[in-house]
Amino acid sequence: MIAVIDYGAGNIFSVKNALDYLGFDSILTSKREDIENADALILPGVGAFPSAMGMLEKSGLIDTIKTEAKKKPFLGICLGMQLIFEKGYEFEECDGLGLIPGSVKKMEEPDLIIPHMGWNKLEIQNECPLLSGLDENSYVYFVHSYKAFCDDKNIAAYSVYGGKVPALVYDGNTVFGAQFHPEKSGNTGLKILKNFGGLIK
Repeated sequence: MIAVIDYGAGNIFSVKNALDYLGFDSILTSKREDIENADALILPGVGAFPSAMGMLEKSGLIDTIKTEAKKKPFLGICLGMQLIFEKGYEFEECDGLGLIPGSVKKMEEPDLIIPHMGWNKLEIQNECPLLSGLDENSYVYFVHSYKAFCDDKNIAAYSVYGGKVPALVYDGNTVFGAQFHPEKSGNTGLKILKNFGGLIK
């Protein structure tokens, strides 16, 4: 069972539809016991970093997410990926979940159109199980104005938009984050979600 965490700031239905299409047993939930009993977790997210963390705090799920993400496959998507870092700087400094060292700051390279919206190629930097079976011409769909700043060892794949944009991050164990939307990224995105589901033991 994959639990898609519903905390009021996620694009939950398109993620659930993609999991259904792939044949994975999944549930949309805001219940602590569902998260604890799930085999894997997905944290979607749209909107602003501080408000999303505020909603997570109000939900009472932060400690549960931090605990369970160390035990089972966990995937943050878009804003959900940004929340897995230690700090965010959208409007104000805000603590994140701290699952991967790093911070999230606005994309400010000269002459860039912000938000970054559209299809970009994935450039593989480090081996990662979610990238298994992808070829060198894999494109994914982005919609974001902020990006992660983290150690290169945690970047599984990146895209180039003005500069290097971490696209898929990984703690080397159970925690993954996709800045792009795999559920909106065609066959490449479905393959990444299938690889994630394949990590369930």
